[in-house]
Amino acid sequence: MITTLVQIKLLEPFSIDKAQEIFASTAPKYRKIQGLIRKYYLLSEDGETAGGVYLWESRKAADHLYTDDWKEFILQKYGTKPSVTYFNSPVIVDNLLGKIVKDFVNEDLYGD
Repeated sequence: MITTLVQIKLLEPFSIDKAQEIFASTAPKYRKIQGLIRKYYLLSEDGETAGGVYLWESRKAADHLYTDDWKEFILQKYGTKPSVTYFNSPVIVDNLLGKIVKDFVNEDLYGD
């Protein structure tokens, strides 16, 4: 699995209410992206940096999102370009599911 960290340095700080409103408006766009397992929207405590943490099935799936069109969408939405950092995720602890996942390809993440 791959985790990406997207960071966007905002031109003006966001309040938590403004961030929630804006993020909620873009969230449906991510519901059916193939290979995306989970996305967390982020806002720094000072409101100056927004972004997201994405959990992907593979690097290939992640690369399908981070296109020039996506970067342009972010630029138009927030007025600045995003940075994207990739991480391997060899082990995931999921306390909601009560699981430790080591191999997404060979495990049923959502099964018993």
